[in-house]
Amino acid sequence: MNNLLQENDAVWVNKHREETGTCWGEVILNRPERKNAIVGPLGRGLAAGVAMLDADPEVQAIVLRGAGGSFCSGLDLAAFNDTPEPEWLPDFQRIWRDAHRALFDCATPVIGAMERYAINGGAALAIACDYLVVGEEAFLQVGEVQIGMAAPYNMAWLNLRHSEAVIAQVTLVGDRIKGPELLRLGLATTCVPDAQVETEAAALAKRLACFPAGTTSKIKRGMRARLGETADQWFDRHTNVAGPSVKPSSMKS
Repeated sequence: MNNLLQENDAVWVNKHREETGTCWGEVILNRPERKNAIVGPLGRGLAAGVAMLDADPEVQAIVLRGAGGSFCSGLDLAAFNDTPEPEWLPDFQRIWRDAHRALFDCATPVIGAMERYAINGGAALAIACDYLVVGEEAFLQVGEVQIGMAAPYNMAWLNLRHSEAVIAQVTLVGDRIKGPELLRLGLATTCVPDAQVETEAAALAKRLACFPAGTTSKIKRGMRARLGETADQWFDRHTNVAGPSVKPSSMKS
C-alpha cells in the first residue's frame, strides 16, 4: 500500500486502478493505536487527502475509513492535554474547519466505511459522507450533549442531510445508535455484517467508478448548488447558532 501523502502518516491516501482502467480513491484515518482519534495531523491529512483525490480526474469515488477496524473515536483528549502543548493545538480550529471544508467542497462521491464506532467528532465525519456503509454491531454517537459541548459540525452535516425529527433522535439524548437503527433513520445507506463493511464500501466505489467519467461529480455539484452558500458560510452559520461550549475549556467536535 502506497501512501500518496508522504509527509503525513496520520492519514493514508491510496488510488486503486481496476483491470477495467477505472479508478477510485481511499482516505484512511491511520492512528489505529488511538482508535483513529482526532489530532491536528489527522485533520491536515484528511483535508489534503480528500482534496488530492477530488482533483484527480481519474478518481470517480472516494472511500473514507479508519485503520485497524475502527472508524474514529472522536477527539484525542490525551493529545489535547499533553505537555508540552502540541504544535498544532493553537491552530486546531482552523485545521478542523479545513477538513470539513474539503469534504463539503468535494465533488467526488464519498463513501464512508463505518466499522465499530464513530463518536462525536468522528460521527461528524461519518455523517459527512454521501454514502455510509455500517456494520450491524457498529454504532454512531453524537454524545456532546452529555458533556456540555455544542457539536456545531455534527449539527451542520445533520441539517444538510436530515430532518429535524432525525436530528433530535441523534443529538438530544446522545446515546449510541447501532447499525440497523442508523439504516432505519436514513443515516446509513447500507448495513452489513461487521466483517463485510470495508468490502461493501469498496464494491460501491468500484461500481461508481464504472460510470461515465465526471457524471457523478456533475450531479453532486448540482446537489450543493441548492444551498446557495459556501462551505464557510454554512459552517459559520451553525457555529454561530451553537454558540460557545457549556464547558469553555473543552474542544468542540
